[in-house]
Amino acid sequence: MGNAALENILLKHSGDVARRALAIAGNHPELEIDREFLYQAAMLHDIGIVYVDAPAIHCYGTEPYIRHGIIGADLLRKEGLPAHARVAERHTGTGLTRDEILKQSLPLPPADYVPETLEEQIICYADKFYSKTRLSEEKTFEAALASLRKFGEAGLTVFQEWKLRFE
Repeated sequence: MGNAALENILLKHSGDVARRALAIAGNHPELEIDREFLYQAAMLHDIGIVYVDAPAIHCYGTEPYIRHGIIGADLLRKEGLPAHARVAERHTGTGLTRDEILKQSLPLPPADYVPETLEEQIICYADKFYSKTRLSEEKTFEAALASLRKFGEAGLTVFQEWKLRFE
């Protein structure tokens, strides 16, 4: 990467997400989560930010931030990590549907990018508690919920269902 500030942001944010995801897995042995995969995918879920234009988090690429998930997924697929790629492309909000992408004219290929596996859902859920601009803060459930409002009501319902399942 070569950008120490960005590397710090990515490692801190991803580490926080990984710790929360692993704690959820530890609290729910009945879910039989693949903890090694969970850790790896949580650490890699935001790798695509290196190509986006987001100066607030020291990213000086050319792509819109909303594309970081699919960019990361492309990188991970090229590395032979298709399951990790699915986590990267499905962690925006509580997932994005083809209809939402078209309705909002988002700069994404029209497809469903919704977390399906438990690991995808847990990482997506854990991610919402940590900002890349306020690294020292863990959001409350209410603050995480409020930050999801921009993605629509359906996402709020999904997030609340995940809280009941994972907490």
